[in-house]
Amino acid sequence: MIEAVVFDLDGVIVDSEQVWDDVRERYTRESGGTYTDSAARDMMGMSSVEWSRYMAEQLAVPGTPEEINAAIVERMLARYGEEPPLIPGAADAVRRCAERLPLAVASSSNPELIEVVLRAAGLRELFRAVVSSQEVARGKPAPDVYLEAASRLGVAPAACAAVEDSHNGIRSAKAAGMRVIALPNPHFPPDDEALASADVVLHTIDELTLSVIDF
Repeated sequence: MIEAVVFDLDGVIVDSEQVWDDVRERYTRESGGTYTDSAARDMMGMSSVEWSRYMAEQLAVPGTPEEINAAIVERMLARYGEEPPLIPGAADAVRRCAERLPLAVASSSNPELIEVVLRAAGLRELFRAVVSSQEVARGKPAPDVYLEAASRLGVAPAACAAVEDSHNGIRSAKAAGMRVIALPNPHFPPDDEALASADVVLHTIDELTLSVIDF
């Protein structure tokens, strides 16, 4: 019996994975760093502490990780503006789930970016818990952010369904012991191994119904 639903944010509610990639690539190149072919996939799912350190150490971006993080978040907020690029149907899917089950967010985004998206979408009050990977020891694919979300909801991880789009996100939710509903990200598709580990694979978020969540 599923007792709660935990949503990822980027790639599930807001179509922002490619925005993150573009912002970090532009900043890396403009600051004199070296953006590699694997950088986008490497950083997907990392917490802000982890990806800012990665940019400093692996991409040779000048400045401390804290300075890099602040610069990237400032650019992300500017790109979001008043209208973050919400995924069509995502808000309706969240509302459908909220009618019957408590909800949480478990995201790799910085807390301030999570708040901007949820408030712009009119969804903030529907989530009982909102957790950023910045608040836990390890980012995805480690299970920390999902375990913390379940803890704040007061629900056992095994009684939670997680909605994820990326390979690291799927692995994270699976490692937490949750039922994993995959919505493959069209810009950065999950690898075959991660996708095979999901309990359900949907084509669009419009397919996310209570019957899919609680099998």
